[in-house]
Amino acid sequence: QVQLVESGGGLVQAGNSLRLSCAASGRTFSPYVMGWFRQAPGKEREFVAAMSRSGGITYLGDSVKGRFTISRDNAKNTVYLQMNSVKPEDTAVYYCAARYTSGNLSRSDEYNSWGQGTQVTVSS
Repeated sequence: QVQLVESGGGLVQAGNSLRLSCAASGRTFSPYVMGWFRQAPGKEREFVAAMSRSGGITYLGDSVKGRFTISRDNAKNTVYLQMNSVKPEDTAVYYCAARYTSGNLSRSDEYNSWGQGTQVTVSS
């Protein structure tokens, strides 16, 4: 399994930007499909974004399309989530996840490795 550590969370005002990072270690990073999920208090875990192994294909959740982007640097074993025009409803714990297989990339139960999460709080 690959180990994942998120960073970059914090308090941000609505309308501003924030970039989350997820550093991978333990195994070769490039074969993994990478994803971001989030979970707000009292809510189910929600798919945010995913990126193919090569970085050529990305998927975004409907609630973040046009505002968030996902990218990866395989040389640095890192995946990023750029969050622009953030809204109070983006407040959640954000998790990085990795999977070795393709399929439905929005399904959290198909990911094999998870980070510990980083808190993002958006103030209005």
